[in-house]
Amino acid sequence: MDIAPGAHIAGSALIDRTWPKGVHIAEGCVFAEESVLLTHDMARGVYLDTRVGAGTRVGPRAIIMPGVTIGADCVIEPGAVVTKDMPSRSRAIGNPASINPA
Repeated sequence: MDIAPGAHIAGSALIDRTWPKGVHIAEGCVFAEESVLLTHDMARGVYLDTRVGAGTRVGPRAIIMPGVTIGADCVIEPGAVVTKDMPSRSRAIGNPASINPA
């Protein structure tokens, strides 16, 4: 796992340990309660790098799917399911998440 020392991850957040090499969390990220970051999909047999940029905030029960790259200073709203890449300074809302400029 590549997790910056300044990242804050709630105790109940689930960071994928099936393929830990794929986890990349930058400085200043915040993962709220029960948020999920995935790096694998057993159904499709894929193991992918999932990246979260500096200063990104991931809301409670939000899910980041395998292979997604999140830019810096993004906000992922509670319960959002992020299935595609997000540019820096954007916002994800809904399931599947729609990406909007912040």
